[in-house]
Amino acid sequence: MQEPGLDRHEWESEWESLQEELADDPTATLGSLDRLVAEMLEARGYALTDEIASEGDDPEVLAEFRAAHEVTQATETGGDVDPGDVAMAVNAYRALYEHVINDRSAP
Repeated sequence: MQEPGLDRHEWESEWESLQEELADDPTATLGSLDRLVAEMLEARGYALTDEIASEGDDPEVLAEFRAAHEVTQATETGGDVDPGDVAMAVNAYRALYEHVINDRSAP
């Protein structure tokens, strides 16, 4: 059995370690942010890839994640991504991170 709060501590540690990378190269850091936030959301029960299973999930959370994820995928496949879109994705990941970290109803 995993100790309560261990996920949160690991997530906070990883998030903090990504902040310097984010300041240096936001585009290159998107993939790491995406993976961390996806892990966090999935651990909280969000169905990120299954449209049917996600019907009971908060649609705003899913829409924000999917929009940021789309930008991340474009950067990882070498697509020409506008810096404004990268900033939007970073802000979305930051908001989602805060949402999960501050969710007092989570186990």
